[in-house]
Amino acid sequence: MEHSNHSSGLSDTDLLDFDEIKVADEGFKSSTSEVEHLSQSSGKSDSTDFTLCDSLKPHDSKTTEQDEKELILIKLKELSQKRQNQDACLMDNVEGSTLVKEIRSEDSREQMEFMQKNEESACSSSQCQSVISQLIQEMEELSTFKAEQQLKMIQMEQKLAAAEKEIQWLKDHLMLDSLSNHSIEHSNRKAIEPIEELQLDPTESIFLVGGYDGESWLSAFHSYFPSQDVVKSFQPMSSVRSYAAAAQLNGELYVIGGGDGNHWYNTVEIYSSASDQWTLCPSLKEKKGSLAGAALDGKIFAFGGGNGIGCFSEVEMLDLIVGRWINTRSMLQKRFALAAVELNGAIYATGGYDGNNYLKSAERFDPREHSWTKIASMSTQRGCHSLVVLDEKLYAIGGYDGTNMVSSVEIFDPRLGSWMSGDPINQARGYAAAAVVKGSIYVIGGLRADEDIVDSVECFKEGQGWQVKTSKAIGKRCFLSAVALKS
Repeated sequence: MEHSNHSSGLSDTDLLDFDEIKVADEGFKSSTSEVEHLSQSSGKSDSTDFTLCDSLKPHDSKTTEQDEKELILIKLKELSQKRQNQDACLMDNVEGSTLVKEIRSEDSREQMEFMQKNEESACSSSQCQSVISQLIQEMEELSTFKAEQQLKMIQMEQKLAAAEKEIQWLKDHLMLDSLSNHSIEHSNRKAIEPIEELQLDPTESIFLVGGYDGESWLSAFHSYFPSQDVVKSFQPMSSVRSYAAAAQLNGELYVIGGGDGNHWYNTVEIYSSASDQWTLCPSLKEKKGSLAGAALDGKIFAFGGGNGIGCFSEVEMLDLIVGRWINTRSMLQKRFALAAVELNGAIYATGGYDGNNYLKSAERFDPREHSWTKIASMSTQRGCHSLVVLDEKLYAIGGYDGTNMVSSVEIFDPRLGSWMSGDPINQARGYAAAAVVKGSIYVIGGLRADEDIVDSVECFKEGQGWQVKTSKAIGKRCFLSAVALKS
């Protein structure tokens, strides 16, 4: 009971050691019994040796007991060492298990952290992709918005330009009404008889377009009948126009380029006698004035001219089939304030100003060769002159030589290929208009020296020379264009 009460307070390890000691003690008791049994057995079998045994017994007993004790101690040491080894192994197992658990726990924690980081990284990458997509979409929207704004700006600029043109047209129209009324009154006062009562010959009609009368730039459009000194008013152009070129094609009158005294035009207007209306047609590629115009092979040509900055050698051609002006073969020289006409399927360009000098030179364009060829030069350099065809000869009339207005006239015969002097006009003039009707040349208006506007008309007929006619119907007029109707 005492052992039991004591052992109840021991640990499992102490109990294990106690049990081993108990077993050893039982072994010790067993060994003692075996010794005693041997002693008894030896005494019964050998009585003769009793004295010897008796004399040796105390000594042997002590020796055996000592040996047994040593044996027990050895076993106890072995048991103790074995137990220590078992405890060490158990501790190693426990420590190993704990370490494994710790390692597994650490691995699990690291794996969880890695998975969490991966999830966060995936989330972060997804968010970045979403932000990038949103930015790209916003940039596309901004680009679209910018393009729309640019388109709106272009449309607004076009509307503004159209509005400015409309305002200018209204201003010109008001001026036109005033000038037209003034012109009608002026014509009615100066005409000998009312136009309605006159028998007018349409074959001698000369169309006069635009110009300057000393006070105003004109949009007026008249038909002049020189034999009766009568002008008939028609629908004026849509804007004032001077320094323009004029040409006739298919019964319609083309007025090309020019200006208003402050600005040069690239616009072109067409007059239809059937409707008595002007319409705009495709504009020139360049704004220009003091150019020349002619019709050839169903096309309208515009030659040279200038814009106040430079002089041009370029030639533009209006192809009615294409419906626009295109550049064609340029002239050999730059020519501003030149004169040009068509004769026998070729175009002749004469004189003008090249930016440095007034020119004597002349050249011919043959559409079959599609090239310009230099022809004989005139004797006098001249620009701002007139050029007409009479009896298949060219007549270069008047103009400006760089110093003075000239009265000289030169005649070119293509069959001879040379120029000859003709009868001079009575009044030296430039910037006049000239046309041929019924075998006579008419030179109308123009400028004399000192910007004196001419109010006379000169008429030339072969064999009769030049005759001056004071025109009450036309009055003062320069920088105008003239075209005679072709029969």
